Amino acid sequence: MTYFPLSEYWAFYTGFVIFILGMLFLDLKFFHKNDTKESGKAALGWTAFWVGLALVFNLAFYFYVKSNHGADIAKELGLQFLTGFVIEKALAIDNVFVFLVIFSFFHIPKEYQHRVLFYGILGALFFRAVFIALGAALLQYQFVLYLFGAFLIGTGIKILFAKEKTQGLGETKLYQFLSRHMRISHKLHGHDFWFKENGLWYATPLLVALIFIEISDIVFALDSVPAIFAITKEPFIVFTSNIFAILGLRALYVFIAEVVTKFYLLKYALGSILIFVGLKMVWLNDAFDGHFPIGWSLGIIAFLLVASIVGSLMFPQSKSEEEKILSQLNQ
Repeated sequence: MTYFPLSEYWAFYTGFVIFILGMLFLDLKFFHKNDTKESGKAALGWTAFWVGLALVFNLAFYFYVKSNHGADIAKELGLQFLTGFVIEKALAIDNVFVFLVIFSFFHIPKEYQHRVLFYGILGALFFRAVFIALGAALLQYQFVLYLFGAFLIGTGIKILFAKEKTQGLGETKLYQFLSRHMRISHKLHGHDFWFKENGLWYATPLLVALIFIEISDIVFALDSVPAIFAITKEPFIVFTSNIFAILGLRALYVFIAEVVTKFYLLKYALGSILIFVGLKMVWLNDAFDGHFPIGWSLGIIAFLLVASIVGSLMFPQSKSEEEKILSQLNQ
């Protein structure tokens, strides 16, 4: 059963999309209208703002459901939103590390990174909506549920145990494809994605970085969308929690970029979270009469994240290990 089917609540979905686009417009045109380098402290403040906005939305959503369906259902759906948001926010950290590599490889100055990420987020909103619609349709079939669960477990195990391999982005098939089909300038042209010279159009490194970011988000959506469907089958919750997690991605990126070498244990938390939500899909939900307690899910996920952060701070890496990470990002 779904409490917010698109056919009946299309105005809710439309209003939410308009609100999000309005916030993004304000972010680009007023809050960050100038190309300036943002400090880690300011990024932390913006991260808190976007998280706070999601929590306010969750509270309003809770009271709306309570007034229409009762307190018990409101509590359940409210916890589903919160858990889904935490999962998506945690998995977004993986995106951030890829963004670091992309910006480093293409030598994108920090003052232009916000512009690239802004349009990257716009693209991510569209692709996530498509993936969520497909997921909602496919998950009506039980075998797809098990398929997604097995995929998440496999991805989590890979994150935990696979050795990291670095590959120059210039060696990838995507970069080689772009090089064959467009003129790519290796020099920036202000904050422009294109510029015209001698009657010919050239793509700047900003455009190429944007394309890489969009493709990487599509790849990450293969993990994140099935993961949140393990928490809830309510499309409205899946969509809104996913979008709120993406909204703060730009600010989260700037903050993580400042402390990239500190929280080295986060990858183990992310891998464990994927294994856990995969197990929910293929086993735990059935073992608990069709639905693993949402409060337990939130507690387990929060424990894994907090433990990885505390562990990283209590047992910091050596300077040589930190320098190794930085050298991998800057090669």
